[in-house]
Amino acid sequence: MKTFICILFFMLMNSMTMYAQDIYKKFFSDNPVVAHRGAWKTKGIPQNSIESLREAMRLGCAGSEFDIHMTADSVFVLCHDSNYSGMVIEKHTYAELAKIKLPNGETIPTLEQVLLEGMKQTGTRLFLEIKPSSTVERTILSAEKTVKIVNETGAQPWIFYISFSYEAVKRIKQLTPSSVVAYLGGDVSPEQLKKDGITGLDYHHSTFKKDVSMIETARELGLSLNVWTVNSSEDMDLFMSHNVDYITTDAPELLLGKMKESEK
Repeated sequence: MKTFICILFFMLMNSMTMYAQDIYKKFFSDNPVVAHRGAWKTKGIPQNSIESLREAMRLGCAGSEFDIHMTADSVFVLCHDSNYSGMVIEKHTYAELAKIKLPNGETIPTLEQVLLEGMKQTGTRLFLEIKPSSTVERTILSAEKTVKIVNETGAQPWIFYISFSYEAVKRIKQLTPSSVVAYLGGDVSPEQLKKDGITGLDYHHSTFKKDVSMIETARELGLSLNVWTVNSSEDMDLFMSHNVDYITTDAPELLLGKMKESEK
């Protein structure tokens, strides 16, 4: 029932082309924990795998981040680097990549597989990072194709788009104004993000440490705030104290534990 309501709410908002900081957040887990490439470290699960996503969902993380690249035959696969087992992803077909299994026996996951897995529940959002391609044109094409797949599967309420490509995040916002899109690069001011219609900033912890006032500025502008990749206990405490929306980490268990302690 909750999944149905979530989708119905998205359809209504999309038809109204509603612009908001985050119109779906209230449907998901009420914590700031985003598992970086899924929850993988504690159990030795392969990063960017279906199993790591399932573990993030089992833990109750508010989000699970994953990276996608487009193959030579326009299939999106999960992988952090631009090459997979020595093969440059955008120069090889999915069939060629699929011959090499992940350490847990999984075939390299596709975007569609991850979306369908994530849509089985309404606790954990999918933080979808579109990795830049070899050219700006191909990166924008990747963004366009990604939005098409997300919309066709009905997954948009689960999706939080992120990218280091400013061109890509702007294009996503043009195509789907009601979606939540954050920029990762750290080199654009909150004021410029707001002017360009981007709904959030998702910057490295060192960027915020250099200018802590950026957090308050972004909040005043109504932008969503995410910080990556926060792995130390001290940094977790720092950003928890600033009440940022999301904290992306390789140690979601530690951060979840801290959240529980803070609630006592």
